[in-house]
Order: sequence, then C-alpha cells, then structure tokens
Amino acid sequence: MSSPQHTGHNELTTAEPDRFENPGLAPHRPRLGDEDPKAAKRSERQVVALFTVSILATIGGIVGYVAFPVADPDAGNLRMNTLVLGVGLGLGMLGIGVAAVHWAKTLMNDHEKVEERHAQRGDDATRERAVEMLREGADDSGIARRPVLKGAFGTALALAPLTFLVPLVGNLGADWNVSKFRHTAWAGAPDGGRRYLATDPTDRRLKASDITRGSMVHVMPWRLPEEEHYLEEKAKAVAIVMRVDPSILKEPEERQGWSYDGIVAYSKVCTHVGCPVALYEQQTHHVLCPCHQSTFDVTDQAKVVFGPAKRPLPQLPIAVDDEGYLYAQDDFNEPVGPSYWERER
Repeated sequence: MSSPQHTGHNELTTAEPDRFENPGLAPHRPRLGDEDPKAAKRSERQVVALFTVSILATIGGIVGYVAFPVADPDAGNLRMNTLVLGVGLGLGMLGIGVAAVHWAKTLMNDHEKVEERHAQRGDDATRERAVEMLREGADDSGIARRPVLKGAFGTALALAPLTFLVPLVGNLGADWNVSKFRHTAWAGAPDGGRRYLATDPTDRRLKASDITRGSMVHVMPWRLPEEEHYLEEKAKAVAIVMRVDPSILKEPEERQGWSYDGIVAYSKVCTHVGCPVALYEQQTHHVLCPCHQSTFDVTDQAKVVFGPAKRPLPQLPIAVDDEGYLYAQDDFNEPVGPSYWERER
C-alpha cells in the first residue's frame, strides 16, 4: 500500500472579512444626578464652591503681592511675596481645572456620540448637524439655566490671569539698571583703603594661615556698611575661598598673582540662575551648585565641568598684607550671576 505524501506543513486557509461588525455602544448607565434633581443641585453647588476657591485664591495672591512688596529690603517680605503669590496662582488655576472636570462629569451630558469617518469636508447637511450638536452640547452643560454656576465660572476665569498681570504691571516701574551687576563692594573701601576678606556672618578678618587645604570658607567684604542697599551689595559680593596645592593651579598669564600660595577666591553666585555655590569636593577640587548640580573646577579658573551653567565663576584677585590678612586686589574679573542682555557690552 502506498502512503500519502506529506508536504511538511498543514495549509490553513482563513477568510478575512471586509470589515468588522460594529459592536455598538455599551448601555448607558445613568448617573445619580440624572435621576435625582437634588443630587444634580448638590453637584452644582460643589462646582460653584470650587470656582469660589479659585476666585478667593486669586484675590489672596494679589493682596499678598501688595502686602509684601519686593522692593522692601526685608528678606522675609520677598519670601512671603513669593509664597503668597505662588499659592494664589496655584490654587486659582487648580480650582478652575477641578471645577471644570467635576462639572463635565456630573452635570454635562455623558451620552456617547458616534460619527462615521468621512471626507474632510462634509456635505452641508452634515455640517449643519455638527453645528446643531455643538448647540446641544452647550444646552447640555446647563450653563444657561444655572446662573450661579455661570457667574462663578465667568468670575474665576476673568480673575485668574490677574496673578500673572498684577506682578508684571507692578514691575514696570522697577529699577532695570543692570549696570549695577558690573561692580560689587570688592571694588574698594569707601575711604580708599583695602577690602579685606571676612567670614560670613561673623565679619572676622581672615588670614592666609586660617585657610587650610581641603577647606572652603564663605567670605564677604570686611565691615561692609549696613546702609540702605546692604543686602543687595552683600548678595553680589559673597565669595568662596579654597586652598589647594599651588602646583596644580592652572593660571594663565593674565591671572598670575591673583592667588596666594594656592588660595583662590571665586564668586559664590552660580552663573546658571544665581543659586549659592556651597558644596566642595576635596578630592576632585570641584565646587557644586546644589540647585541644578553645575560643577566648577577650582584648579582651572572655576571652569564648568558639568551641569547647565555656561560660564565659569568670576574670580576675585586676592593678595596678603604685611600682617598676613587676605584682601581683594580688585573687583571680580567679570559681572557676577546669570547672563543678561547687556553683559557683553
């Protein structure tokens, strides 16, 4: 008897349908507010309450901006101004967002709509139907027959931008003289004397012998006068001082004499967004900004080795007097802080 030949695999034939049958929509499940007018009214009150939270938060942010003026030199004012304005802005936007979502989920029509795919431009009848559906949507939202909800929504939406606009308008008359950043208190003492390096905040003069290898000291100008703009001048002049092996310092010819026996000084203000550079890696001789991890090489003119900063930290040329005290030979070699438009001029 002869056995049938095998082809090595079974040929399967499947019939592919031209299109899948439309499974249709799941049965609509009515919400509590669809069947109970009291529940719908309760949802409306909740939405109004959320819009009211947004309104009050926006007003509170504006009041806080006025009550704690940033022009005041008090650091607490600046902190409270930022806090109140930020909370007002955040709650104002959050209130509108949550209210809109709650409104849509509890009060607007939740019946699914189906529209078959068609050419990009439908015929006139289809377009008229689309406009009619939009009108139906507006009617389903209930905004026309719910005046309290409509008023709360309109008021919250109208007031929300004020947390952006009020600070903007309020700062139009601010002092935009950026040339102030070109010079700091290190440029020289008012009496023509030397600007000595002092510890911050004890204001004790530093000797070169006080700076040990592997340490970092935060300094400011000695006896900085506590005048009207004391905090601003101190913020610009804060510096950090480190001591390394003099043999590993990479000093170009124009910076010869800016350091003393391995002691170097740089601005403490990060060139990214102005955070305080306050961390020191003794083994790598790198200083780090804790805000965004910009890293600078102390041994090589504080050049950027990592992070978003684009420019080295400005260097403060220092020297030592006959008694061994450290003082600044001149101001920082360039403006401190982040970039600004007129920096290169």
